[in-house]
Amino acid sequence: MKKFFGEFKEFIMKGNVLDLAIGVVIGGAFGAIVNSLVKDVIMPPIGLLLGKVDFANLFANLTPNKVATEGMTLADAQAAGAVTLNYGAFIMTIISFIIIALVIFFIVKAVNKMRETKEEAPAEVTTKECPFCRTIIPIGATRCPNCTSKLDE
Repeated sequence: MKKFFGEFKEFIMKGNVLDLAIGVVIGGAFGAIVNSLVKDVIMPPIGLLLGKVDFANLFANLTPNKVATEGMTLADAQAAGAVTLNYGAFIMTIISFIIIALVIFFIVKAVNKMRETKEEAPAEVTTKECPFCRTIIPIGATRCPNCTSKLDE
C-alpha cells in the first residue's frame, strides 16, 4: 500500500498533471465569472432594449393542457409541474460559450505571438578551414598555425 501511494504521489507531482489540475480549477472559476457577466451584466440591458424581456424566464410550456403558465416565472411553472423548454437559459449559455471561446482565442493568440522567435541574422563568420590540414583557424590568418601552410586570401 505504501508503494501505491508513493507511485501515486510521483504521478501527481509530475508537471503536466499539476498544470492540468490548476488549469481546470482556474477554468471553472473563469466560467463562473463569465456566466455571472452574461446573466447579471450583459443580458439585463439587452432584455431592457427588447421590451423588458427576462431571458432567465423565457421558456415554452410543453404541457399546456395540464398547467397554465401564462404570466408565471420559470421556477413557478416548474413548481406547478409544467415540462418546460428553457430557451432563455440556452441563449445565455450560448453567449457565455462565445465569450469564453473569444477569451481563449485571444490568450492562445498572445501565447503564440510570445513564442515566435524573430529571424536572427546569421552570425558573422569568424573562422575558416585550412585547405591543407582541414583545421579550423581564424578567418584573418595568412598561415595555418597547425601545418604552417601559406594560405591564399
